[in-house]
Amino acid sequence: MTIRVAIDCMGGDHGLAVTVPAALAFLRGESEAFLLLVGRAEQIEPALAGAAAMRDRIEVVHADEVVAMDDPPALALRGKRNSSMRVAVGLVKDGRADAAVSAGNTGALMAISRFVLKTLDGIDRPAIASVIPNQKGGTTTVLDLGANVDCTAEHLLQFAVLGSSLVAAVEEKERPTVGLLNIGEEAIKGNEVAKQAAELLRASPLNFHGNVEGNDIYKGTTDVIVCDGFVGNVALKASEGLAQMLAGMIKDEFTRGPLSRALAVLAYPVLARFKRRVDPRRYNGASLLGLRGIVIKSHGSADAYGFEQAIRRACEAARHRLLERTIAAMQPFLAQLGAAPPPAGAESQGDEPVGSGALADRVAVR
Repeated sequence: MTIRVAIDCMGGDHGLAVTVPAALAFLRGESEAFLLLVGRAEQIEPALAGAAAMRDRIEVVHADEVVAMDDPPALALRGKRNSSMRVAVGLVKDGRADAAVSAGNTGALMAISRFVLKTLDGIDRPAIASVIPNQKGGTTTVLDLGANVDCTAEHLLQFAVLGSSLVAAVEEKERPTVGLLNIGEEAIKGNEVAKQAAELLRASPLNFHGNVEGNDIYKGTTDVIVCDGFVGNVALKASEGLAQMLAGMIKDEFTRGPLSRALAVLAYPVLARFKRRVDPRRYNGASLLGLRGIVIKSHGSADAYGFEQAIRRACEAARHRLLERTIAAMQPFLAQLGAAPPPAGAESQGDEPVGSGALADRVAVR
């Protein structure tokens, strides 16, 4: 089955310098994929000059506007209707693409995706989910990682359902375990939102493990860990910074002198394996869950290798029929989600988010 992926070629810190080489590298290793490269055609076409052998699996879709990394989400949504980001997401809605990938402004991507694709039944807000390697040799799915900085207990319940459904669909685990990120394992710990969320999770059909702490992300204590976007984004950035610091410190120690450099040659195979295990680029590509379509967010500063992994994640999500399987996995929870009252001031699912308090203006930009 051919998977069609729409790529926002203009987004991210590096734009075409990363997205097009990554797309071509992906196609070389994936024979059953077709890419729709979205952006300014006059700039994309020259970058494809050496890819004649793959042109039958590439379509260039022109979009003359670009969402800048510092554009307010509301401006990107209302003022740039022909941006490469919006056109790429629109291709998913129209059925021309099975998934969309962008390294652009996170707030804009979330606002555009929510407006164009709409959310699933029972879901007020989409969430950003990604995997983090753990000590058990697997990964822990964490959400939200920055889409919603202020959340109610009901939102955290919805994120738990989405995360559990994602792991059940992709990893084929019948009842994934779910943990609520907190400052302690005891039920009395945390703020009021965390306590209320724990009560909702305990009353749900989810396989709720209980409260977990930050180190449980890496222990692999649970399959899914739920938190608000503020906490999740801080945890993610701290993890990336720690990995980079450890890699730099090890390099410094092995280049300190002639003897250290000699030992580095002997230890190279071990160091290479360690570097690969902690390389955040391998895990690049976060899913925007809760939408009626597959959208993958790449890190804005990703290089070609990292962006290639995001494209691969989008392709695998479509190949595993993630959306359909997530909808099916959510069915037992719809009654509870529907019973949860929407928070005051919740945005409607109408044609445009309204007001300065709309989701488009509240999303954390990554």
